[in-house]
Amino acid sequence: MAAFKAGNVLITGANRGLGFEMVKQLLEVPCPKWQIFAGCRDPDGPKSEALRELVKKHPSVITIIGLDVADPCSIKESAKKVGSLLGKNSLNMLVNNAAVLASGSMMTIPAEDMQNTFNTNVMGPLLVIREYLPYLQTAAKARGTSGMSCDKAAVINISSTGGSITSMPSMYTQFPVLPYSVSKAGLNMLTALIAVELKPDEILCMALHPGWVRTDMGGEEAPLEARESVEGMLRVISSLTENEHGGFMDYTGQTLPW
Repeated sequence: MAAFKAGNVLITGANRGLGFEMVKQLLEVPCPKWQIFAGCRDPDGPKSEALRELVKKHPSVITIIGLDVADPCSIKESAKKVGSLLGKNSLNMLVNNAAVLASGSMMTIPAEDMQNTFNTNVMGPLLVIREYLPYLQTAAKARGTSGMSCDKAAVINISSTGGSITSMPSMYTQFPVLPYSVSKAGLNMLTALIAVELKPDEILCMALHPGWVRTDMGGEEAPLEARESVEGMLRVISSLTENEHGGFMDYTGQTLPW
C-alpha cells in the first residue's frame, strides 16, 4: 500500500468504479486521523448502495457527500458541508475522478451530448477546485515546510490518454469517442494552467491516467482490473513532488505526452 500520511481526502464519483475502489484502498492506510469524503451525485440511489454499506463498516472514516459535478449549486453546497465537517482542519487531497463517456464522431454526436460531456469532465473539475481551494490552501500553510506532496496539499485530475493530442489520433478509429477525448484534452490543459496558479500556494496539481480499466465506463474488454489500476495510481500519487507538478502521468508512473 502507498505510504500516505495523516490527511483528509475528497474523491468525486466515489460510489462506483475507480472512485469506489480508491475509497476502499485508502481504508487500508493505517492512519488514525484519516478522513475520506466520498462525493457522489445520488447518495441515496441504487448505484451508491455499495458505498453506503462501506460507510456502515467505517462510519468514523468515510462521509458521503452529495456532489453532482455537473451542477454548480451542488458543488457549492458540497463545499459548505465539507467545510463544516472539517472545522479547523483542512483538505490535503482533492481527486477529480467523476466523468462521463459519450461515444460518437463529428457527424454523429448530438450537440447535447457534447455539451454535457464538457460540463462534467471540464467545467466540473474547474468549479470543484475553485470551491475547495480555501481548504487546500489551509492545508498547504499548515504544513509549514516548502515543497509539494499529496500529504501537504494536492489536486489530482483523473484524465486519459484519450485526451492526448499526440496519442489519440492513431487510436481514434478503434475508439471513436470524440466528446470524451475533446473533454479530456480540455482537462489536461486545465491541469497545466491551474498548476501555474496553484504554484505560489505550493499546492501540487497534475493529471493522472488510470489505464484502460474494466469498469462500467471502460467496458468488459478492458485489460486492467480496477484494483490494479488504483494500486498503481496510489503508488504514483504518494511519490509525487514538485518535480511532477503540472505533469501528465499514468498509473505506472510513466510520463505521458500531451
